[in-house]
Amino acid sequence: MELRQLRYFLVVADELHFGRAAERLHITQPPLTVAVKSLERELGVRLFDRTTRRVTLTAAGQAFRDRIQAAVADLDDAAGDVADVAAGKSGKIRVGFVSSASYTTVPEAIRTFRQYRPRVDLVLHPLTSGEQVEQLLDGNLDLGLIRDPGDVPGLNLELLSTEDLVLVLPETHRLAAAKVVRPEDLEGEPMILFPYRLMPGFVARVLRLFDSLPSPPMVVQQAIHQETILGLVAAGLGVSVLPESVQRFQMPGVATRRFVGRPQTELHVARAGGGSPAVEDFVLCLRGRIPE
Repeated sequence: MELRQLRYFLVVADELHFGRAAERLHITQPPLTVAVKSLERELGVRLFDRTTRRVTLTAAGQAFRDRIQAAVADLDDAAGDVADVAAGKSGKIRVGFVSSASYTTVPEAIRTFRQYRPRVDLVLHPLTSGEQVEQLLDGNLDLGLIRDPGDVPGLNLELLSTEDLVLVLPETHRLAAAKVVRPEDLEGEPMILFPYRLMPGFVARVLRLFDSLPSPPMVVQQAIHQETILGLVAAGLGVSVLPESVQRFQMPGVATRRFVGRPQTELHVARAGGGSPAVEDFVLCLRGRIPE
């Protein structure tokens, strides 16, 4: 039994006239008649009662039409859905992102993507850089926004944006009165940072600021989320170094100051492979562009 035969049968059942059905199918009548008779032989029943004046469905033909109509429509829908997924117009993409990215490019990219690709299910996962690397390599994420990743074998990395690093300190701290600070101003200071295993590139970049100091800042507390770090700084447990975009998060009792020389941090788009058209479209949105 061929799908072509089923489509021919449904058109004849709709028209109840072989000539009109052939015209609608853009074929001649003989091959249509042959296809229907072949289908009847395969099923072992008559689907139509045919006279010189009219064509009617038999009881078996009516039952057969009722059963296959939805099935053929589902097949047509499935074919259309597959084409849309291949074109990036429907489907699902899984995106990981570091918390600092939620202050910069991510919100606007989501708004744009949902406007231009409303049928793509965008599944968002707030994760640290280390967690994203693992999930990208395991195939559990399609795209990641990773901070200062360095070289990660197996991942395709593209620089998305850079921003300054800033010192985050209690507003009562002695350095809060300074316009800019130097790494040496923090000699021996208690510091709050992300765990190295979860944000290895970013933590390494921060610690390199203090390489030349005889007594670098002491890491006294670790926290996974940027908001938690801000709360600990506000409580007076220490200072921290975070991306400049943290200034958009208003935390009472916390001040930020620039470093001399304006050291920077990088946000990268990470993929394990080329990515689907929907992933490419989301990357366009992250870059402030509109999908076609």
